[in-house]
Amino acid sequence: MRRREALTLLGSGLMAPSALLASSSVFAADKVKRDKRPVALLLPLSGPRAALGLSMRQAVLLADSGPELTAYDTGGTPEGAVLAARNALKAKAAMILGPVTAEELTAVSAEVARRVPVIAFTNNAVVGAPGSFVFGITPAQVTSAILRYARSRGVRSIVVIDDTSPWSAAAALAAGKAQGEIGIDVRVLTVTDGQPLPEAGDAPDAVLLPGSGAAVLAAARNLKATGIQLLGTVQALDHRPASLEALDGAWIASPDPAAFGRFAGEFRSRHGGTPGALSALAYDAGGIVKILRAKGSLDETALLAETNYPCVTGNVRFRSDGSVARELSILVAGPQGYEPVAVSLGA
Repeated sequence: MRRREALTLLGSGLMAPSALLASSSVFAADKVKRDKRPVALLLPLSGPRAALGLSMRQAVLLADSGPELTAYDTGGTPEGAVLAARNALKAKAAMILGPVTAEELTAVSAEVARRVPVIAFTNNAVVGAPGSFVFGITPAQVTSAILRYARSRGVRSIVVIDDTSPWSAAAALAAGKAQGEIGIDVRVLTVTDGQPLPEAGDAPDAVLLPGSGAAVLAAARNLKATGIQLLGTVQALDHRPASLEALDGAWIASPDPAAFGRFAGEFRSRHGGTPGALSALAYDAGGIVKILRAKGSLDETALLAETNYPCVTGNVRFRSDGSVARELSILVAGPQGYEPVAVSLGA
């Protein structure tokens, strides 16, 4: 349709404004040129974690199988990651996905010096920095999510059980920071091997066990008849029938298990085997690259401009300080599994 004809029809009422807007959007889309610059994938493709690196590479390719994606072997060491990043920059990579560990990210950030954005798979929030994003599911994300949900359900005081593991310690720190923000009283109880868990009276409203395994299940059994709510993080997910029975009624913050199940099914049908959480993160990173390519830019400004990337591990947005906000599901455990009951936005 010619411009003059379109204007005439619009003036006569024969063309709806929405039709004109649809035509305009098509013209605008034609102007967006797909960003075909290479993207580097920094993974341990040799050494003791080679199987993990291969699984993550396969997961990325499920989301973005274009020829512009190149994998570089880090060997799972900071030195290997620096060499891989250096080679990626020489190849004019516009973005780096990886590396996996906090130590590798620290080394890569120094090498890259913010020339291109780095989306790393570590969950250690301490090593994030402008241009180097911590994409892993962090203790702070899940702790904030479960505490906010608990507060919305009337919980006013909690005890956090810190078993001295890095995850629990970080969760306890995050809980302490959250208490002023959401109006909840937090006490941290550090528990070491051989020391009994607190009695029911120590937790007026709820007990948060950030970790996993026998300690969580023991606490679940001890709290069953007390009326005190058990809170958990993604680490507590346990699908064994006896564990589900013990956890019955617990509130847990986690990525949506159904979304992960769909990804895992696609992965198994293509590659076989069962992917883990890091492979899901790699898949999500590949999806983010695909979105940015279609929008015409793989730089940091474009990465920060999007406010909601759909992800298996929870929809995300990137912050300028290197942190990532992530939507998480709130699950209620029951004998048959975990039922989503709410979504925590941007934890």
